[in-house]
Amino acid sequence: MAKKEVVPEFEFDDAPATTGEYELEERHALRRVAGLSTELVDVTEVEYRQLRLERVVLVGVWTEGTVTDAENSLTELAALAETAGSQVLEGLIQRRGRPDPSTYIGRGKVDELRSVVLSSGADTVICDGELSPSQLRTLENQVKVKVIDRTALILDIFAQHAKSKEGKAQVELAQLQYFLPRLRGWGEALSRQAGGSGRGGGAGGGVGTRGPGETKIETDRRRIRTRISKLKREIAAMRTIRDTKRAGRRRNAVPAVAIAGYTNAGKSSILNRLTGAGVLVEDALFATLDPTVRQARTADGRIYTLSDTVGFVRHLPHQIVEAFRSTLEEVGDADLVVHVVDGSHPDPEEQVRAVHEVLGEVGTERINELLVINKVDAADEETLLRLKRTWPDAVFVSAHSGVGLTELRAAVEARLPRPAIEVEAVVPYDRGDLVARLHQRGEVLSAEHTADGTAVRVRVDEGLAAELAPFVATSV
Repeated sequence: MAKKEVVPEFEFDDAPATTGEYELEERHALRRVAGLSTELVDVTEVEYRQLRLERVVLVGVWTEGTVTDAENSLTELAALAETAGSQVLEGLIQRRGRPDPSTYIGRGKVDELRSVVLSSGADTVICDGELSPSQLRTLENQVKVKVIDRTALILDIFAQHAKSKEGKAQVELAQLQYFLPRLRGWGEALSRQAGGSGRGGGAGGGVGTRGPGETKIETDRRRIRTRISKLKREIAAMRTIRDTKRAGRRRNAVPAVAIAGYTNAGKSSILNRLTGAGVLVEDALFATLDPTVRQARTADGRIYTLSDTVGFVRHLPHQIVEAFRSTLEEVGDADLVVHVVDGSHPDPEEQVRAVHEVLGEVGTERINELLVINKVDAADEETLLRLKRTWPDAVFVSAHSGVGLTELRAAVEARLPRPAIEVEAVVPYDRGDLVARLHQRGEVLSAEHTADGTAVRVRVDEGLAAELAPFVATSV
C-alpha cells in the first residue's frame, strides 16, 4: 500500500516582497514605545540632542490668516509629532500680532500652559515655529519640562528615517547647524571657566577654578564646527558623484522626470505604479528621504528616468533645505517635474504654495511642471470641482485604486523633450544594436524592412545622428 504523502500546511505568498515592504516592516518593528525614554545619546556631554518625545502638548501662535489656517498648521504639527513617536495630549493656539520675543507665547499664557502640562502629565512642549535660543531657555525654565520647536521635531524625524550614507550625512549636518547656537552645558560651573591668570580671588574664582582658558561649551562648539566642515566636504564629494551620473544620462540623452510634492502626498505610490519600483510606502510624514531613481519606457519604447524626492512641508527648516540642496537640485535639472498634490488634504492650495516656496529657495522655481492631484478617491466632490477650476491642466489620479494612471502616463510622455534632428536612413541588418538604440533614445516615426536593411525615419539627438550618418538616405 503506497504511503500517503503528507503536505505541510504552509502558506506561500505568490508575490515576492519588495524592498519597500521590507523597509516598512522594519520601521514598524522599531516603533517607539510611549512612556520610554527617546533620548539621543551623543559623544558630547550636553543636552543639545536629547529629545524626549513621549507625551506632548502642542502650542501655536496665530499671527495671520484665518483660524482654519492656524488649526491646519497645528494639525500638521500633531502629525509630525506622531510620526516622531510621541503621543499628543493637547493643542493650544494663541492669537497674537507676533510671537513674544521672550517666551514665544504671551507671559500670561505661560502659566496657563504650565497648568495644562501638569494636568495632562505631559513631559514635552512642542512649539509650532522656530524658537530662538533665549526663547527656548526662558520657556523651558517657566514650564519646567522639555521644550522643543518645529524645526527640532522635523530634524528628529529626518534622523529616524534617513537610510543612505548621503541622507544620514545631510541630516547630521542640518542637526549640527541647528543645535550649534543652542548648546547648553550641565550647569554654570562647566560653562564658566577662568583663564590662565595667576591672581587669586576676584573674577578668577580662586585656586582650583583656573583652567586652560576654554570652557566646556567652547570645546563642544569647536568639535561641532570641525564635524560640520567634514560633513560639508563629504556631501560635496557625494554631490560630485551625483553630478557625474546625471551628466552620463545627459550624454545618452535620457530624459529625466522628478516626482516632487508635499510630504505624504503619495509620491512614492505613484513611482511604484509607474515603474514597479517597490519603494517604501507608508501613511506617515517624511517616509521617503533618500531619492530613488528608476527607469521607465514610453509607449513607443523611449527610455526615461523617474526619481522620487524628499517631501516638502510648510516652514521647512532652512537647515534641511541647505543640507538637501544637492538632492533638491535634481528637481531643477529634470526635464519635467511631476508635482503631486494630496487632493484629500484640507488645504491643497497651501501645499502647492509651500512646495513652490522651497523650490524658489534653491533656485529651481522655473521648471516644466505637471500638476497631479492624487487621492481623488478620498477627496470630496466639492473639493475636486474647486481644484479642477483652479488647475484645469492638472491630472486627477488615485495611486491606491489606479484611477487616472493611464492619463498620467500619457501626459508625462507628451511633455518629455523630443529629439531635435529628424533623419531618414537604411540601417543594415547586422546593426541591430543601432536600431535598438534608436527605439530607446530616439523617436521612431516609421520603420520598414527592405532588401538592404531597416528603413527608418526617426528623430534623434546629435550623437545618434552622427552614428546614422553613414546610412542616411535623406536628411530633413
